[in-house]
Amino acid sequence: MPTAKDTTDLVARARAGDQDAFGDLVQAHSRELQVHCYRILGSMQDAEDALQETLVSAWRNLGDFGLRSSLRTWLYQIATNRCLSMLRADGRRPRTVAAPPPDAVLPEPNGVGDAPPWLEPYPDVLLDHLVDQRPGPEARYETTEAISLAFITALQLLPPRQRAVLVLRDVLGYRATEVARMLDATQESVQSALKRARATVDKHLADSGGNRACRPDNAAEQRLVARLTDALERADLDALIDLLVSDVRISMPPAMLEYRGVESAQRFFAAATFRPGRAYRVVPTRANGQPAVGVYLADPHAEVYRAYALLVVTPDGDRIAALTGFTSNVMARFGLPRTLPEG
Repeated sequence: MPTAKDTTDLVARARAGDQDAFGDLVQAHSRELQVHCYRILGSMQDAEDALQETLVSAWRNLGDFGLRSSLRTWLYQIATNRCLSMLRADGRRPRTVAAPPPDAVLPEPNGVGDAPPWLEPYPDVLLDHLVDQRPGPEARYETTEAISLAFITALQLLPPRQRAVLVLRDVLGYRATEVARMLDATQESVQSALKRARATVDKHLADSGGNRACRPDNAAEQRLVARLTDALERADLDALIDLLVSDVRISMPPAMLEYRGVESAQRFFAAATFRPGRAYRVVPTRANGQPAVGVYLADPHAEVYRAYALLVVTPDGDRIAALTGFTSNVMARFGLPRTLPEG
């Protein structure tokens, strides 16, 4: 991280047109800005677009940065407002709920999922660079909770301005006066938005059991993932069901379907996962501070297993409180290959 003197020198050089200096100036902040955009937007693709727009805007408007606030705060201000502009823009978000794949054989769901169609998982490997970045004194949520799928989903239920206020105040720990300045709003409107946002997010986390994933136990998670892998690869439905809590939730963005409870989950896995002739291989990974697995389906016409889905696990002790399935489109972001060889 550049010192204050280094920052002043880099700003001067960047204002003079030195793009390398600008790169050095923003490099230390780029990853955390991407995570910030992801929290507000809920989509990795949108977050990457917002980050690029933020850096372009910062480069063009560097003359407006007067060192009255920290560079980090100035960049967060730009990023937040870019995200809000993207959310206001027409056509950036799906207007309809995606249908299941045409070959899917799904039982009737007993719930409608809270996760929006645009929700995507965030690879834990991209969080490694955030270890030294501590939230401010006003932060209300722990770092692991503030990236969990349940928390990201809860944020998507909020109007855009409430979403931004809650992230800036309760995740990053900025003071109300700072947030008001960043959003060109009054302190009173910030406090009002925060109060409403907290009520919605806290209710969602309580209803969904989202707080179960806040304190990871690495050894327990490894055992749980090993048992899940074994059940899937042996096509052992009973072993899989034994891993689930009684009020388990199974969801599959972008299809807003949800299967709640063990009996509903059992019908789903029997019909959709353990169909005759199907065989799987599983590769462990992590997403959103939670254990996850890449699932590969055997190709009946070739000696390979093809990328099929990414499952993000919400643990509850030695059981699974929720499974969120994403299409194979997200797997490349986790460094997972398109195919695996047999054997």
